[in-house]
Amino acid sequence: MPEFHPGNWVDTAVEWLQKHLGWLFDFINTVLTGLYDAINDVLGGAEPLLLAGIFAVLAFWLRGLVAAVITFAGFALIDSFELWAEAMQTLSLVLAAAVITIAIAVPLGIWAARSKSFSTFMRPVLDVMQTMPAFVYLIPGVMFFSVGTTPGLLATIVFSMPPGVRMTELGIRQVDSELVEAAEAFGTSPKHTLTRVQFPLALPTIMAGINQVIMLALSMVVIAGMAGAPGLGERVYAAVTQVQVGLGVESGIGVVILAMYLDRMTGALNARVSPLGRRAAAKATAALGRMKFLRYKPGTAVAMVGVVVLALIAGGMNFAGGDDDEATASANVGKGEKINMGYIPWDEGIATSYLWKEMLEQRGYKPNLKQLDAGPLYSGIAQGDVDFQTDAWLPTTHQQYWDKYSSKMEKLGDWYGPTSLELSVPSYVKGVKSLEDLKGKGKKFKGKIIGIESSAGEMKILKEKVLKDYGLEGEYKVVSSSTSSMLAELKRSIQKKEPVVVTLWSPHWAYNAYDLTKLDDPKGSFGKGEKLYNVAHKDFSKKNPTVASWLKNFHLTEKQLTSLENEIQKAGQGKEQDAVRTWLKDHPGFVDKFAPVPGGEQKDGKDAGKAVKMGFFPWDEAIATTYLWQNILEDRGYKPTTKQLDPGPLYTALAQGEMDFQTDAWLPTTHEQYWKKYKSKLTDVGSWYDETSLELSTPKYVKGIDSMEDLKGKGDQFDHKITGIESSAGEMKILKTVLKKYGLDKEYKVVSSSTSSMLAEVDRAVKQKKPVLATTWSPHWVYSKYPMKKIKDPKGAWGKGDSIRITGKKDIKKDFPELYGWLKDFKLSEKDLGSLEAEIQNGGKGNEKESARKWMDARPGLVDKLAPVK
Repeated sequence: MPEFHPGNWVDTAVEWLQKHLGWLFDFINTVLTGLYDAINDVLGGAEPLLLAGIFAVLAFWLRGLVAAVITFAGFALIDSFELWAEAMQTLSLVLAAAVITIAIAVPLGIWAARSKSFSTFMRPVLDVMQTMPAFVYLIPGVMFFSVGTTPGLLATIVFSMPPGVRMTELGIRQVDSELVEAAEAFGTSPKHTLTRVQFPLALPTIMAGINQVIMLALSMVVIAGMAGAPGLGERVYAAVTQVQVGLGVESGIGVVILAMYLDRMTGALNARVSPLGRRAAAKATAALGRMKFLRYKPGTAVAMVGVVVLALIAGGMNFAGGDDDEATASANVGKGEKINMGYIPWDEGIATSYLWKEMLEQRGYKPNLKQLDAGPLYSGIAQGDVDFQTDAWLPTTHQQYWDKYSSKMEKLGDWYGPTSLELSVPSYVKGVKSLEDLKGKGKKFKGKIIGIESSAGEMKILKEKVLKDYGLEGEYKVVSSSTSSMLAELKRSIQKKEPVVVTLWSPHWAYNAYDLTKLDDPKGSFGKGEKLYNVAHKDFSKKNPTVASWLKNFHLTEKQLTSLENEIQKAGQGKEQDAVRTWLKDHPGFVDKFAPVPGGEQKDGKDAGKAVKMGFFPWDEAIATTYLWQNILEDRGYKPTTKQLDPGPLYTALAQGEMDFQTDAWLPTTHEQYWKKYKSKLTDVGSWYDETSLELSTPKYVKGIDSMEDLKGKGDQFDHKITGIESSAGEMKILKTVLKKYGLDKEYKVVSSSTSSMLAEVDRAVKQKKPVLATTWSPHWVYSKYPMKKIKDPKGAWGKGDSIRITGKKDIKKDFPELYGWLKDFKLSEKDLGSLEAEIQNGGKGNEKESARKWMDARPGLVDKLAPVK
């Protein structure tokens, strides 16, 4: 038989839909998420026990006093498990899915009951929907909507719809045909026959279908936890993957309580809304005789009053109780901004994720943490639904995901490495020190290698390369499980002193907890050690520059990591963040080091309150550094002012003491004339940038012009014009000498303008692909923004490069000793200077100070570094 893979068609169809119907998926996502959020805001916003009281009143109305008491006890038990928020999230998912499902299923069932052809068409469709493995529905959901609420809701709607359609059709078809004929004989229209005869009589069956819809929805939203859907499903999934029996039991009990409540209430609802149901309930109550008080149910109006009163009390308590957990003003960097984090249930991933969750909360953010498998996690990051994760193993383990999504993600630095992948055995297993020693000893290990998650890159390497290289295929079977299952198997084997081979990696706390032997890999099949990276979606650094900078500077030693993992292991499941807090107490200053408050703690300097006058001329590096220092000085309590001047007036003002300092003295060449004239009245504070260069530049598309010598005889190409800058600039004076040395002084005319005019001319020329000669210098952002090339100076006519220095008035050290020390130690790299200039360019004219502040905020701790207060 020829090969046939319809799955390939499905993949192609999914890609096409993603590309062409993105707007539709965005609309669906907005609707579903909005519905869920609205329901969850209502259920999640109330006080737990008051909402439990409301549920109890509803149970009293529908089933009686005993049901009300059991309901309150059940929901109180959920609250005692500290799973209330998760339970309400699950209930919100069920209700949102049920509302949409019923709205679609009931009309389809009515249509199928009234049309045999439509019923015939729907039957196989419903069969597929009902028998397809539930997990399969999550795949397209994740592809179209990433991880989170929407794929879970969609999968739930599809999975739970068949019984709603089938039972509606069945109920209407079972209505006595003679009743229908009698109605029609009396002239009843088809519409009224449906609404007044068929639908009321079919209602008990339809309600049974709705009951099944809700039950299936509940079972599916638990499964949807695998795709990041919130609620008890997420907790159950975590318990399964991490083999946490206690958490699994508590979460499972929560699901059972919800299931029983929803089942009993929807079943009893039939007795309230159906005439047949009310008649049956009345007969059952009458049969109890004197005990009928046990079946007493309040009237609808009475129950409604109880619900409204409890709801008002809950709302009032919510309104009155403000948020007592607000971060302090100095540390409230995030100001309540939400950040979505994801993690794979590997120990270092759990440890660092909860560490960052705690640090972000301390800094005023509201992080939301989800456990996901590697595939959905990387897909979520690529689509922007997950902001970042801390456990990307590259370039090997997670390479398949990086290759697929790298264009939509960014690395935010490695925080640990190198790692190693390996197989390990307990040290009491003799004669097995290397992977080669496993050959022929399969029976000893029952032919099994205990693995971890099947989606892990290490598992792929093990199956496709390691076993082949060492001839272990056929002799050993790799058992996919989870990290926690592998560790549980390792623990059991060690307790029984049985041989076992497990998939491990370094660093891992298991090597501290157990006496293990790492199997040598003489053939290097597992590859070289990796690094652990923070990986975020592509726009994360732009949207959250502060957090991105924290992540880039984050590092953990092996001792720190393993001690954090051990603390979490000791605390147990559900107590990860408590363990992190305990660990942080033993590591004082850790949060301040790796999540420093932008701008420092606003400590005043020793000379706080003093007025400082700064001057600058409109060169990009001068603008950038002047506004940088204005922000820094304000943070330290000074009162800085800035004033733009040309170089001549600025140096004169410094010499006369009318200005305190400027940051852009190009020496010994460009500003030599001013330094010679005023140096006895100035202070050379120090150099903050080396080494500059002056040059002419032209676009790269101008061929044959690479050196100053190449300009000879090419004046016509450039209209005999060189676009210059301010006439007072030293570079303009030097340029005249340069042109003479190359014999170009009569062929070219230097047009004095301004820096901004020169850049505007370059911009126009590049856009029109025209030749242009411009007076430029390095460093300058023009080389990053435009395809400009520096014209070489083989004769060295421009002279050696300058250093950029800070020049102050004569008494600056005496008048501002603290500031003088800061300025003397000031340094800025070419990369930092370029990014600061670019930020100011992006901010636009008039926003220089704000742009500099934004750049500073993306570099927490910068103020403490450049202007330390002792």
